[in-house]
Amino acid sequence: MKHPLHLFFAGAAALACASIHAAAADDRGWTRPEQPFRIYGDTWYVGTHGLSAILITSPQGHVLIDGTMPENARLVEQNIRSLGFRIGDVKAILNSHAHFDHAGAIAALAAASGAPVYASRYGAEELMAGGDYAEDPQNGEAPHFPKVAKVSVVADGGTVKVGDIVVTAHYTPGHTPGATTWTWRSCEKDRCLDVVYADSITAFTNGVYRYSDPAHPERVSGFRKTFDIVAALPCDVLITTHPDMSDFLDRAAAHRAGKQPDPMIDRQACKALAQSSVVKFEAKLKEERAAKP
Repeated sequence: MKHPLHLFFAGAAALACASIHAAAADDRGWTRPEQPFRIYGDTWYVGTHGLSAILITSPQGHVLIDGTMPENARLVEQNIRSLGFRIGDVKAILNSHAHFDHAGAIAALAAASGAPVYASRYGAEELMAGGDYAEDPQNGEAPHFPKVAKVSVVADGGTVKVGDIVVTAHYTPGHTPGATTWTWRSCEKDRCLDVVYADSITAFTNGVYRYSDPAHPERVSGFRKTFDIVAALPCDVLITTHPDMSDFLDRAAAHRAGKQPDPMIDRQACKALAQSSVVKFEAKLKEERAAKP
């Protein structure tokens, strides 16, 4: 049995950690409202200023990708309504990776819509654990979030279909074991573009987890495979889980203003994202190997 003082200090530490993350979220615009807008065709932005949530629409129902933080659930729902859509018409909710800033509101949005939730194999386990997942590189540092009671697994290369919407899952592990990049085609009149919702491919840890751990060589080889996958995707429009990772909101504003050439369309964007992430990952490995285990 734990001593009451131990429980007191553990609780105080948890509250302090939550306060730190809340302050950081405000600084990064994670809770700041963003006017929802059409990205292209049937694809819409319904997230906050600092966290992406994407709605793909059809007459038969809609697909929502990510929900951002727990406290943003109502904001995402309001964004959907302000565009003229109903939360009850969301027929599938997908997740990039199971951290509080992307998956935190999914349980609430699933309850509000009645929509099933889909994720990768490990992503499903992480969602149902509320982010308390031992193999997560940030486990113990990233706040937990409301658990999702039931999650359906989408295989690597598998699809989720709602009406004429077909969204494909690409397993891109590294940032978390279950990290997933989603792709689909979005059309306006006779022009269709390949849209990529790229998951985070950055190597952050809790200070204990080591990508370069010789006991787990798959961590390095798996992340390197992820970079190759993202670089090779058909990619006309790149959206990232954190908009600032790809200057997405600035590009979207310039697109709406009619700037030419259209900054929203960049067929080299996925390759550039992967290449910059490789440089950061190799620097992370070098840092780990130089430090004492």
